Amino acid sequence: MEPFTLKQVSDLPAAIQAAGATVGSKYIAGGTNLVDLMKMYVETPRALVNINSLPLQKIESLKDGGVRIGALVRNSDLAYHPIIQQRYPVLSQALLSGASPQLRNMATTGGNLLQRTRCPYFFDVSFACNKRHPGSGCSAIGGYNRSNAILGVSDKCIATHPSDMCVAMAALDARIHVQGSGGGRVIPFTDFHLLPGETPEKETALKPGELITAVDLPPLPASAMSHYLKVRDRASYEFALASAAVVLVIERGNIEFARIALGGVGTKPWRAVKAEQLLRGKPSEQLYIAAANAALEEARPQTFNAFKIELARRTIVRALTTAKGLS
Repeated sequence: MEPFTLKQVSDLPAAIQAAGATVGSKYIAGGTNLVDLMKMYVETPRALVNINSLPLQKIESLKDGGVRIGALVRNSDLAYHPIIQQRYPVLSQALLSGASPQLRNMATTGGNLLQRTRCPYFFDVSFACNKRHPGSGCSAIGGYNRSNAILGVSDKCIATHPSDMCVAMAALDARIHVQGSGGGRVIPFTDFHLLPGETPEKETALKPGELITAVDLPPLPASAMSHYLKVRDRASYEFALASAAVVLVIERGNIEFARIALGGVGTKPWRAVKAEQLLRGKPSEQLYIAAANAALEEARPQTFNAFKIELARRTIVRALTTAKGLS
């Protein structure tokens, strides 16, 4: 770990000012991802800004029926909050499928949004990685890429986005509030995480020094059904090989509204828009299979991860079937 300074702040303006005072500063709250990366010399910030004293720990209902989640709400508090369990069970399920109880007690909503890939070549600084050093190459392409992405990949990067929470938030059409020296703005969830393209080192739409302050979840119809399904190598403390967050609204026996997001297979939390568009009409296994096929149409597998195509298809069908069974 490289030397760094630690700055304590008590309000939002002070945090933004402190982050802007040193090039390469990072905000830190739970530190469950950042500290690991610093230990591995993957991240080497010159300054950390401790934001744990900021008033961003609330979960509150909005006038439109939605919910606002403060950026410093811990994953465990969010997963077990009555509003989340009652109105957005898919988010609670996703959070409880991730990490361990100890980590969930520390990890924050904002930090989870910024969680970085667990690609082994990204974590090992002895290998070339375009995320760490743009232009150095991608060791995962042509390497052992069983855990890597099949959707949203480029010839510069095939790293998988690791978050479970983000998959559920993608399916819920969340909106992210950020604050910076130029003021505040709201970023639609689907625009927050960037595809690697030619610039895999640029992972989010955040500008330098901007801080995530809250996440808004829009209201869902009372009749909405949802489910999060995660497939992994072992039952706990493991990242997804494939996962699906689904939301369905069925009226008079027909699907009127559908959302599908995938994890474990994309370079970002992956909204399966083509699949959603197909999910209209009477629910059936054939309809679910057609939607799952559409979701994986653009998959670009590597040598060791082609199995993820069929695995993701089956995960989608199983998640939709389970969600429908909750009606």
